[in-house]
Amino acid sequence: MNDLTPSQKGAVAEAAITAMAIQLGLVVLRPLSEGRRYDIMLDLDPELLRVQCKLARRRAGVLSVRLQTNRYTPRGYVMPCYTAAEVDVIAAYSPELHRGFLIPIAEAADRRGIHLRLDPTRNNQAQGIKWARDYEFAPAIGRLRSGAGMRAITPGRLHFPS
Repeated sequence: MNDLTPSQKGAVAEAAITAMAIQLGLVVLRPLSEGRRYDIMLDLDPELLRVQCKLARRRAGVLSVRLQTNRYTPRGYVMPCYTAAEVDVIAAYSPELHRGFLIPIAEAADRRGIHLRLDPTRNNQAQGIKWARDYEFAPAIGRLRSGAGMRAITPGRLHFPS
């Protein structure tokens, strides 16, 4: 994976997330043109979920997901973060684990990155930790498709019901 370009890594993540969604019986929509911050849309009938796909890298018991993009403009480098006005969720794919994760934009907006913990901390801290298991792709989609999950979606916001 290290020898792939950022665009190729993004394509890997997008393809994996798309495959996972199709395996769950979802219709996946792709934009015909560039210009939006989301990569795909998931049809949850009747809602559409704007999804930005990212590659998650495993480092020392944590999945690290970069949320900031970089591009060069005539005014120099621009490094915007994602907002709730642009996407509803970040879908992260870990090639090391062959697993996907769904992160509500409310937890990722305006951040450079997010970390999902796989292993316990060395000091046994548990409070305030974002455990990867709580963001697993299939269960998160299941919560959204259930009656309680669907009411949790409002424009630009997604909250996973407890």
